[in-house]
Amino acid sequence: MAMQTQSEQLLSEINVTPFVDVMLVLLIIFMVSAPMMTQGVDVALPKAVSSPLPSESDELMITVRADGHIFINELQTPLAVLRDRLTEILVSRPDRRVFFRADQSISYGDAIRIMAEIKAAGVTELGMVTEPPEKPADGGSGEPVGKTTGKIS
Repeated sequence: MAMQTQSEQLLSEINVTPFVDVMLVLLIIFMVSAPMMTQGVDVALPKAVSSPLPSESDELMITVRADGHIFINELQTPLAVLRDRLTEILVSRPDRRVFFRADQSISYGDAIRIMAEIKAAGVTELGMVTEPPEKPADGGSGEPVGKTTGKIS
């Protein structure tokens, strides 16, 4: 009769630690990405604290002045032809990234209409240009401020 030692027996318990690790990572990914899927257009307030992006000399800037005039870089463009002009410009630009700079006095509805035209032109990344907030009352310097980008869907 053969004697079996403790080391020769098979372990029949299931190790669930890797399973729990994977499930927690998936939970975090879904929690972070779910709000992004429900918003169609990312919006930044006119004054916000953010880290600046590196500046490129040939970046495409859409500017809206307080009187409602729209500019593609320095070229004044009516809203009716904004989409067509952007589509023509984006043919030669592989990155399809645009920065949006608007006066804080324009209405929210006007800003959304212009961003919808930008999106319809085929822009995949829309950056919001902001200004630094006023210096804090306690004399602190605050954080660096500049351009922020995000994907639009």
